[in-house]
Amino acid sequence: MQTSIYDCVIIGGGPAGYTGALYCARAGLSVLVLEQMTPGGQMATTGTIDNYPGFADGIDGFQLGEQMQKGAHRFGVQTKFEKVTAVDLAKDVKTITTDRGVWQAKTVMLATGAVPRRLGLESETRLRGRGVSYCATCDGMFFKDKTVAVIGGGNSAAEDALFLSKVCKKVYLVHRRDTLRAAKVYQTALEHANVTFLWNSRVCEILGDQQVTGIQIADGITGEQQNIDCNGVFVAIGRDPDTALFKAQIKTDNAGYIMADETTKTNLPGVFAIGDVRTKPLRQVVTAAADGAVASKFVEEFLSTQHI
Repeated sequence: MQTSIYDCVIIGGGPAGYTGALYCARAGLSVLVLEQMTPGGQMATTGTIDNYPGFADGIDGFQLGEQMQKGAHRFGVQTKFEKVTAVDLAKDVKTITTDRGVWQAKTVMLATGAVPRRLGLESETRLRGRGVSYCATCDGMFFKDKTVAVIGGGNSAAEDALFLSKVCKKVYLVHRRDTLRAAKVYQTALEHANVTFLWNSRVCEILGDQQVTGIQIADGITGEQQNIDCNGVFVAIGRDPDTALFKAQIKTDNAGYIMADETTKTNLPGVFAIGDVRTKPLRQVVTAAADGAVASKFVEEFLSTQHI
C-alpha cells in the first residue's frame, strides 16, 4: 500500500498528461504519471507530426512522447507503467488503484484521451500510417494534389472532407446511407466543394501492399463492388473517449466525454480533465498540451485552499 500522498496524480501519459506534470513539478508539486502503455498516448502511434510548433521538419510521434516524458522527469516527475483499474475521486484524498498497487493524491488530472473508431479491416491496421489516417488536419498536407477518400457521414467526416478538398486534387466521401448526418451548414458547404459522394456504400477493403492505392466498396443496395483509386484513406466514423472508469463519479456528455470547460475543472473538487478526454471543439496535440498547462494553474489554486 502506497503511504505517501502525491500533490497530483495524472492518469494518462500523453501530451496533456506530461505537460500538466511538467508545469506542476516546476511549481514544486509532487507528481506521479500513470500510463498504461508508452509515453505519448495516441500521439506515439503517429509516424510524423507536422503541426506541433517548434519542429520545422516535423517529428515522430513516439519520439515527441519520449521527449515530453524526459522534460517532465527532469523536474522530478515520476512515471509508473500501470493499468488503472479503479478510482475513488470524491474524497479529499483521491485513491487510484492499478494492477500493481494503490496510489493516493490530493488532486487528479484525467488525461486518458479518446481513440478513433475503426472500420475493423485487417488492411486498415496494416496500412495505418501508410495512407490510412484518422486525422485530416494532422496528415492532410501529406496528400497535397493527390486523391483521397473520407469514410463517414457525420460532422467529423464533413469537416475532414472540406479541409481536404482545399489541398487535394480529388476527395471521395464514402457513406453507407444516402444522406449525411452532418449539420446542414456542412452539407451546404460540401455542395460547392471538390468532393465526390459515394452514397449507400461501405468499404470492404483498403487496397495496397506497402502503401494505400485505393479502396474496394460495395453498394449497400445491389451489393455490387467496385475499386476506387486513391492515395489516402481518412476514417472519420467517430471517437470513443476512455472514460468508462470515471462515469459513475464524473459528469460526461452524451458521447461520453468528460464535461469540463476551459478551466479543465470537473464536477468534483480537485479533479481535472485534460486533452482529448474532455468536451472541446478541437482535439490536437497542441490543444492537449495547452490543457495540461491550464490545469496546473488550477491545481495550484486548489491546493492553496486545502489542508490535507
